[in-house]
Amino acid sequence: MSDSHLNLVYGPQHRNWVRLRTLVLLRWVAIVGQIAALLVAQGIFELKLPYLICYVAIAVSGSINIFALLLFPENKRLSETQNAVLLIFDLLQLEFLLFMTGGLNNPFSLLILGPVTVSASVMKLRTTILVGTVAIVSVTLMISFNYPLSHVDGSIYAIPNLILFGNWAAIVIAILFMGAYSYRISTEIQSMSQALVATQMALSRAQKLTDLGGVVAATAHELGTPLATIKLASAELIDELQDQPVLREDAQLIRAQADRCRDILRSMGRAGNDDLHMRQAPIKALIDEAAEPHLDRGKHIIVSAEGSDQDHPSVFRKPEIIHGLRNLIQNAVDFADQTVWVDIRWSQNAIWVKICDDGAGFPPHLIGRLGDPFMRHRKDTKDHGERPEYEGMGLGLFIAKTLLERSGARLTFANGADSQVALELSQQQTGAVVLVSWPRKKIDAKTDPKLTHTGHNVPLKI
Repeated sequence: MSDSHLNLVYGPQHRNWVRLRTLVLLRWVAIVGQIAALLVAQGIFELKLPYLICYVAIAVSGSINIFALLLFPENKRLSETQNAVLLIFDLLQLEFLLFMTGGLNNPFSLLILGPVTVSASVMKLRTTILVGTVAIVSVTLMISFNYPLSHVDGSIYAIPNLILFGNWAAIVIAILFMGAYSYRISTEIQSMSQALVATQMALSRAQKLTDLGGVVAATAHELGTPLATIKLASAELIDELQDQPVLREDAQLIRAQADRCRDILRSMGRAGNDDLHMRQAPIKALIDEAAEPHLDRGKHIIVSAEGSDQDHPSVFRKPEIIHGLRNLIQNAVDFADQTVWVDIRWSQNAIWVKICDDGAGFPPHLIGRLGDPFMRHRKDTKDHGERPEYEGMGLGLFIAKTLLERSGARLTFANGADSQVALELSQQQTGAVVLVSWPRKKIDAKTDPKLTHTGHNVPLKI
C-alpha cells in the first residue's frame, strides 16, 4: 500500500486537518472562564488586581475570534503554521493573565497545559516542541516576575518558596509528560487508522478481483452456447454459398470472429459461472492460489501438506484468507535467499500453515512488534531494490495479520535460528518463520452441516 493510495484518503497533511471553528469554540470557552474568574475574584474574594488590563487582554482574544469568523468560512482547515500561531497566541495570552494575577501563586496556572496538550494531539513534533518550550520559559519567568496577588486591604497572598518551586517543577514535568504522552497516543491512533484504511482497501481490492473473476467466468460460460450456434450457422452458410464467393467470405469472417471471441473468453475465464463448489477449496489449493503471483520471482516456493487424505480440509475461499496468506508468502519471497517453504498440517481440531524461508530472518528486537503498523518509509535503496512491489510503509504484515485474525486465525512470528523453533525445521530453514493456526471449525466447510451440501448454483445477474 503506497503513500499515493493513502493520500487519496487522508491527504498529504492529515495531522493538521483542524477546523478553525474548533479552536474558535475552545477559545470562547476559555474567554468565558477567564471572565468568570475575574468576576469572582473581584466580587467575592475582593482581590486587588489590574482588572482593566486583564479585560483588555480577554477582549483581544475575543476580537481575534470575531475576525476569524468574519474572514474565514466555518469549515476552514488550518495549516501547521496557522495552528502554531493561534496556539502560541492562546498560550501567551493565558500567561499574560497569570502574570497579572500572581503568576504561579495563582492556582489556574495549571491551565498552561491546555495549549501544549492540544498542540501535541494535532500538530507535528517540531511545533509541539516549540509550544512546549514557550510554555516552560514563560512559567520559569513567572517565578520571579509577576504582579502580586493581593487583597483590597493590602495583604498579599503568596505561597512559600518551597511550594512555589514545587508548583513550577510540577508544571514543567506535566508539560513534558502530557506533551509526550498526547503526541505518542495521537501518533499511534493515526497510524492505526491509516493502517486499517489500507487493510480495508486491500481487502476491497481482493474482493473486487474475486467478483470480477466470477463475472468473467460467468460471461465465458453463458456466451459459449450462442457462440457455438453462430459458428455452426456460419459453417452451414459457407457450405451453401460455394457459388457466391463474396457472401462466402463474409460467412468465413463471421466464423473466424466467433472463434476469436471463444479464445478471448477462454483466456479470461477459467471456471464456470458462480459455482457454489468454487466457494470452497482444499487447503493446499488455496495455498497454491495465494502463492501463484510469486512463483516467477526467482525464488523456489515449496508447498507441502501432511495429514490424512480422507480428512483433507476444504476451507472457505474467503478473500481475507487468500490475501493475508499471499502477503505472508510475499514477505518470505522478498527476503528469502533461494527458497520458501509453506508447510500445511491439520488435525481434527486445528489447521496450521507454517511459512519459512532461508533468509536473514526477522530483526530480533522487532519480533515482539511484528504485526504493528510501523508506518515508516524505507530509506535504504538496497531494500527498495529487493522489494520493488513494496512502498515500504510497514503495512504488509499488519494487513496479513489483521485479515487472517478476522478469519479466526492466530499468528506467531519467530526465526528459524531460535533454539525452540530449530528443532522443528530443516537446516536450510534458518530465516523468518510465521505460523498461522485456525480452529478447524472456523474455516473448514466440512465441519458445518449447513455447508456440506452446496445446493443449486445461482446464475450471476450482470
